[in-house]
Amino acid sequence: QLQLVESGGGSVQTGGSLRLSCAASGNIPSNLYVTWFRQASGKERDEAQGVACIRVGADFTLYSDPVKGRFIISQDGAQNTVSLQMNMLKPTDTGMYYCAAGHYCFRQREIVSWGSGTQVTVSS
Repeated sequence: QLQLVESGGGSVQTGGSLRLSCAASGNIPSNLYVTWFRQASGKERDEAQGVACIRVGADFTLYSDPVKGRFIISQDGAQNTVSLQMNMLKPTDTGMYYCAAGHYCFRQREIVSWGSGTQVTVSS
């Protein structure tokens, strides 16, 4: 069973940066995509929005429009980790960030494993 553990959340001011990491362990299936989802305050996790996605072991990434040019998703195959570098943070980036693995980018119904989430708070 695939397990995901996030780390790196915290509180920053507008314009600051944070780096999130997602460590995978267990049985890692093939043809896997890792998506970072943001769950805004007052919303359920199934309303979380995908912000960035990467295909494991391949040079393919996808970003939502609000984070293009500010966030960078990357992977370290040797460490089985996926990271999300978040720059020029805005208050609208605030939320619980989940790392999730599945067979498509951004599609919650295709997710096979979720992390427990890490909170990001951006103050103005």
